[in-house]
Amino acid sequence: MSVQNAESLDNLLATPADRLLAEVEQLRRDLCEANRKIAELEARADVDPLLDILNRRGFERELVRSLAYVLRYGTSAALLFIDLDGFKGVNDQHGHAAGDALLKAVAAALSRHVRASDVVARLGGDEFGVLMWNLDAASADAKAAEVENLIAGLRAEHGGAALSVGASAGAVALDPGATAAAIIDAADKAMYARKRARRGG
Repeated sequence: MSVQNAESLDNLLATPADRLLAEVEQLRRDLCEANRKIAELEARADVDPLLDILNRRGFERELVRSLAYVLRYGTSAALLFIDLDGFKGVNDQHGHAAGDALLKAVAAALSRHVRASDVVARLGGDEFGVLMWNLDAASADAKAAEVENLIAGLRAEHGGAALSVGASAGAVALDPGATAAAIIDAADKAMYARKRARRGG
């Protein structure tokens, strides 16, 4: 008996209920696979494709969760807003591939420098955010200065050139009564104040 005939015989022997159960089971498997793919796509939507750290969307989601946690448990946390100084010059002089290499080096250095519970993200262009736990305002300012020194001492190799940038980092403590957007805006303003101070006013 051919395979095709055997399949036809099986179909004839199967009751309508059996066929329905088989179809339901196949639909269940298809749905599980579709849900897995959707979850994977949603997770990737929160990740910067170049640096493999959170993007702004993912970071804002984590910040909202963190504000709720701080409000509920009374813990402390701070947000560092980091802007690279001189990054445009690297792109202009060495090209965008060199700029990408430098961004990767900065992201890797930041990720190594923080604890596993902290969150590093690319907020856009050459701007980074770091959400750090158990820091008061004074400690957050000290950590911002550490990050500036860390990035200033960083060197990335590309095409035989040693690339480097500076950084300005602003820090704000998480206020559980504020929105995520307000916290990011305050940290952004603190970063620009720091940038002006480093430039001498």
